[in-house]
Amino acid sequence: MTQLNKAISALKFWPTLGFALVSLAPFAASAQVPPLALAADTDRVPGKPRVFVLTDMGNEPDDQMSMVRLMLYTDEMDIEGLVATTSTWLREKVHPETIRGIIDAYGEVRPNLLMHAKGWPEAQQLAARVSSGQPSYGMASVGPGKSTSGSEALIAAVDRADLRPLWISVWGGANTIAQALRDVRERRTSAELAVFVAKMRVYSISDQDDAGPWIRREFPSLFYVVSPSNADGSGYASATWSGIAGDAFYRNGAGADFEKVTNDWLDRNVRSVGPLGRHYPKYEYIMEGDTPAYLWFVGNGLQSWRSPNWGGWGGRYNWSQPYGESHPIWSNGGEVGSRVDSRDSVVGSDGRTYVSDQATIWRWRNAFQNDFAARMQWTVKPFAAANHAPVAIVNRDTTGEPLAIEAQQGKPIVLDADGSRDPDKQRLRFRWFHYPEAGYRPYVAMADLAIEGAEQARATVTPTAACRPAWVDRQRPCRGGVAHIILEVTDTGEPALTSYRRVILDVRP
Repeated sequence: MTQLNKAISALKFWPTLGFALVSLAPFAASAQVPPLALAADTDRVPGKPRVFVLTDMGNEPDDQMSMVRLMLYTDEMDIEGLVATTSTWLREKVHPETIRGIIDAYGEVRPNLLMHAKGWPEAQQLAARVSSGQPSYGMASVGPGKSTSGSEALIAAVDRADLRPLWISVWGGANTIAQALRDVRERRTSAELAVFVAKMRVYSISDQDDAGPWIRREFPSLFYVVSPSNADGSGYASATWSGIAGDAFYRNGAGADFEKVTNDWLDRNVRSVGPLGRHYPKYEYIMEGDTPAYLWFVGNGLQSWRSPNWGGWGGRYNWSQPYGESHPIWSNGGEVGSRVDSRDSVVGSDGRTYVSDQATIWRWRNAFQNDFAARMQWTVKPFAAANHAPVAIVNRDTTGEPLAIEAQQGKPIVLDADGSRDPDKQRLRFRWFHYPEAGYRPYVAMADLAIEGAEQARATVTPTAACRPAWVDRQRPCRGGVAHIILEVTDTGEPALTSYRRVILDVRP
């Protein structure tokens, strides 16, 4: 067994509380990471996220739109594969050539992007990662002799000697994953299969073929994030991902500001800007329905990809068992009797409070659209003529990692972001807020707190309750609770850009 596989096999879990006994890497903290703050399935391995994309490119404009945006963040994630697949909407063909065309446009603007940040991969490197799945639909295309360049590329990516898990971002059907898992199960021992599955993470934009449900039944230990649906799309309106821009089409975004996801705004800020903009079509239904499957991985400081229940640009999910699923997955819903489910309570653009799964994404819309617009400008402008996100620093910590801090009920803690800076020397605005839904897990209590100086660089946080009351009193003793605090640092550029830091308190009574 390799050292990598030994490290993964060494992970053990408390069966009830789900806390890790082994940590592959510490988070930013002066002492040992508080045990309540970080659950066992929290990814703690440092480095950029590893991302492997499956896309039903060519079925409608939104996949092409999502691929254009993805190119603008390839400095912040390692793209391990780009596979053209089918889906219920594109059943008999695949379009790797469209992916390559967008990569060619990226190659044209890469020299300009290098003026603004480091780490942009060569276009040839990305093009070499393009492959195809079966040009036919669903599980009927999975079985002996049906391996593809896409399924083999996925196996190779998972097998790569890297402690970081592989995030599989599914924009269409999932039969390429099904084929890869089937082949590994046939070729390897059960122990080797378990190690292989443990290295995978899936974020799927609903179920766009019959492979996703099959995978979850056959491989119940696979880390899977999805709002399950029928293949006909009938569940899309209730899916978390539709918060990206589904307000008008699905009529599910009451409270959201729709202006920055209109075709008019996109014409002015994306389509008219350089070679990549020319590859960004007008949408037919909604803008970029697949983008939430990788928005978590943007290096904005929220680090929400480390656990789906933390919340961030790609939404927030709960560990729950939706109807029809054989076991819990990362999805919509919540524990009966708890005060937290997969929905966020957010003040909308009209000043009223709204509660929905879609709000876990649209609450960040202004920030992620401004960031997209700024990066489009990077493709055509020099550094001095464009805007760049500020650097958020808390208590002198410059790592960008979440800060995990032990706290005591009633005892104040000072959080200081005065060291934060802006690459463009602009004035910064600060906002600290409690994210009360973030980090919820069954059997883990949620703490309450008060923030003094919430719009200043230096804030004082006082935990007011280690365990806030549940809807149903189960008379459990309060041993401690978790609270997530988010720092927003926003510059005064055009467009205004926001960076974040996450502080996780382990509050003891």
